[in-house]
Amino acid sequence: MSKRAKAFKYVLMVLVVALLIGLIIYLFPVIKNLSTPEGQLEFKNHVASMGILGYLALFGLQFAQIFLIIIPGEPIEILAGMCYGGLGGLIFITISVFLITTLIFFSVKKWGRKFVYSFCSKERIEKIEKSKLFQNPKKIEWIMMILFLIPGTPKDLLVYIAGLLPLKPLRFILISTFARLPSVISSTYAGNSLVKGNWKLSALIYLVTFIIVGGIIFVVNKFDKDKTAEKAMKMMKE
Repeated sequence: MSKRAKAFKYVLMVLVVALLIGLIIYLFPVIKNLSTPEGQLEFKNHVASMGILGYLALFGLQFAQIFLIIIPGEPIEILAGMCYGGLGGLIFITISVFLITTLIFFSVKKWGRKFVYSFCSKERIEKIEKSKLFQNPKKIEWIMMILFLIPGTPKDLLVYIAGLLPLKPLRFILISTFARLPSVISSTYAGNSLVKGNWKLSALIYLVTFIIVGGIIFVVNKFDKDKTAEKAMKMMKE
């Protein structure tokens, strides 16, 4: 990674942290009263008063979260649900992910490995790129769908790697956007429940989501005789 790329990455990280802290400070006076109907109404009015700036700030956080890779996405998804409701937050995050994934994917296509190495470990990228698992055109889309679906996998790293693999742009972008939906739905609707003071419902939403995803993983492992998805997950986490 070049010194310029490192400097850019660190500056962006500082800006993101500052923006996140600023949002928390701005919203804290009303967040602490979310357990009351009055506090919930005040929170909604507070967010509404931000107007387009609220959307831009949240989009900036989402952009940095995917772009920098190391920032977890769940807090931003929960915040989106708190600010704009379960459905509104879901739509906002989905559109944001689609736009940002498209930008990164085609940036990799244009500038190649040098662009990827500016944000990811060269050794890790080369290991994944050269793996037979990620060079099989017949299986790679299926592998990507499973990896994006399962919680805990480094999804944003996959966005960078995808531009170096034999993937069709539109198909990958759609997979990377919509395979995230179970996680995004659970987070945004949990955030919306928090605003309403319903902590138990938030926990239940996460529980149901994990059960559904767990069932999908069980079915995949049962019919995946070559353990392709399992091997790919281990490689991504190493």
